[in-house]
Amino acid sequence: MKKPMICCWLVLFLIGGLWASEAAAEGWSFPRPKSPFRSFDWKKFRFRSQNPEDEEDDNEFETKAHTPLIGEYAVIAGRNLIALHGVGVVTGLDGTGSDPPPSPYRTELYDDMRRRGINKPNQFLSKRSNALVVVTAYLPPLVKKGDRFDVEIRLPGNSDATNLNGGWLMECSLMEKAFVPGRGPLKGDVYARAKGPVLISAEDGDAGALAGVLRRGRVLGGGVALQSRHMSLLLRNDFKSVRNSNRIALRIGRRFFQYNEHGSKKELATAETDQKIKLDILDRYRDNFPRYSRVVRSIAFRETEVAERVRLQKLKKELLVPETSERAAIRLEAIGLNAIPFLREGLKSPLLEIRFHAATALAYLGKSDGLNALADAASEEPAFRIFAFAAMSIIDDAEANLKLHALLSHESAETRYGAFRTLTTMDQQDPLINGEKLGNEFMLHVLNVDGPPLIHLTSHKKAEVVLFGEEISFTTPIAVQAGNHIRIMGQPGKDTLLISRYQVGKPDRRAEVSRHVGDIIRQVSEFGASYPDVAQMLFQASRQGNLQARLELDTLPESGRVYYRSRSGDKKEQPARIGNSKTAPNLFGNEKKSNSNNRDLPADERNNRGKASVADITDGGSEKNDARSKKEGFFSKIRLPFQQASFAEPRDLNDE
Repeated sequence: MKKPMICCWLVLFLIGGLWASEAAAEGWSFPRPKSPFRSFDWKKFRFRSQNPEDEEDDNEFETKAHTPLIGEYAVIAGRNLIALHGVGVVTGLDGTGSDPPPSPYRTELYDDMRRRGINKPNQFLSKRSNALVVVTAYLPPLVKKGDRFDVEIRLPGNSDATNLNGGWLMECSLMEKAFVPGRGPLKGDVYARAKGPVLISAEDGDAGALAGVLRRGRVLGGGVALQSRHMSLLLRNDFKSVRNSNRIALRIGRRFFQYNEHGSKKELATAETDQKIKLDILDRYRDNFPRYSRVVRSIAFRETEVAERVRLQKLKKELLVPETSERAAIRLEAIGLNAIPFLREGLKSPLLEIRFHAATALAYLGKSDGLNALADAASEEPAFRIFAFAAMSIIDDAEANLKLHALLSHESAETRYGAFRTLTTMDQQDPLINGEKLGNEFMLHVLNVDGPPLIHLTSHKKAEVVLFGEEISFTTPIAVQAGNHIRIMGQPGKDTLLISRYQVGKPDRRAEVSRHVGDIIRQVSEFGASYPDVAQMLFQASRQGNLQARLELDTLPESGRVYYRSRSGDKKEQPARIGNSKTAPNLFGNEKKSNSNNRDLPADERNNRGKASVADITDGGSEKNDARSKKEGFFSKIRLPFQQASFAEPRDLNDE
């Protein structure tokens, strides 16, 4: 019964359809029932999201007073230091080692030596020429596999060893460790390996005063990274989604990209999850990743072409105001090539501060227009110096090399060594700065430059001796040591010095060399002196007045100094801090904790109130620091460079 009924309804439906189509063909019309929804314009209706960032850019002529920036919705991750730990052996000691007592350190070292196939580990550890040490290092951000970094070593508290001077750290592994209550120390992945000569204090003093100093040291560039680290962008929890992650990666990729060996364009931002975006760093920012992170956070999250033009005009006005010039330059740099004409306007300002910020942004956009402003900033303003050198290091122009060559003869030791370090990052084969490697351990650079004689040593990252002047010599009479076995002696009035090496179990060696410092360093290195031995010799000669040159250690430009703006008609100067410890370019490695006092600057820069002051308004005065340096010794400045209480992710306060 049901099947005939269904067939009837199908027949009626087909007949009705055919009749309606014929009627429409004849032009008939039928009234439609009225509905209240027919009069509503649905095209104008859209559901409003509770999150305003989810709105699309429908209006291409939209101009907004506030442009949302990526930094409002995300933070940079991967800029923290990773603490690494290990246990190793320092060998080559002159009877100052000891057999380590039972401890977790000894057990860990014993197991490691067995894994490495060392026979009779206990017998090896019992020798007086060896000492067990605790090794600590901090893996820098954005480190690449094979990069080197400093390693700190110390004797355990229960060790009977007394002196690490002249020792060599044998290869050991460095890994992450976590101490869990109830479970003890837990080991993580091996991130690096370390080895090399140990640098400690070489200051004179009684045994009690130097006991703590001689029980710790540093291996310059002794750590070698086994893994690479990357920077990433993390979205806020209330903003994370796959859509927003992809949108931000797209915005960053439009601004920062590079081409691979095949000529294909590669964007430097990749959305990995709904909250994490992987960031590759542009080669131009390799030695200044803090600036790269600031620029990335200053990219517009959503902006039309018209709105960008309006914002460019606004940022141009802010660029010409000293108080807002730095932030405006960063945001113009984040816009990209369209901002170049506006930054060039900043180069016309009579104020060096404005010209400096504009020139720095132009340099990172690949333009050399502001080279003169950067050279002036490096020469005249200590507060701008570190950032000026970092910007000059990426300018691919022969004139940049000439400007830096001229700064090698500057009165300031900090300016001279800063220019040298910058040149080494640009072209290590530059004939003026090209050096020689001695003992396969450290570099010696003898520069033929004008200016007062200067010798510069480093206690971080690089083992190098730089002589600013070819004719620097020792004076006689002289008697100094290079390590425990090499002596340098000279009689009054003689033009040569006698170098001798005496060590039990090895043949005696003697040589007569000219009084030139470069020749002496080459000869003692040939006799087996390490970089710490050479540093000991130079500081001992300087204390005795046998060195015809100024001797400096780690005289590096610093970030976070105070610049005093002079206002026309205003007698009161306005202090302004330029950068901070978190924004320092890694060109100089953040190698010493910035205390921004005036001890490392020449006298003509110490009272420079009209230009840039080196007084830190937050730290203690220099008198306290000077007293401490005199009490502990010159080389006691070589401290753990990472003594901050926390390694929390830094914030770019200047962008707030």
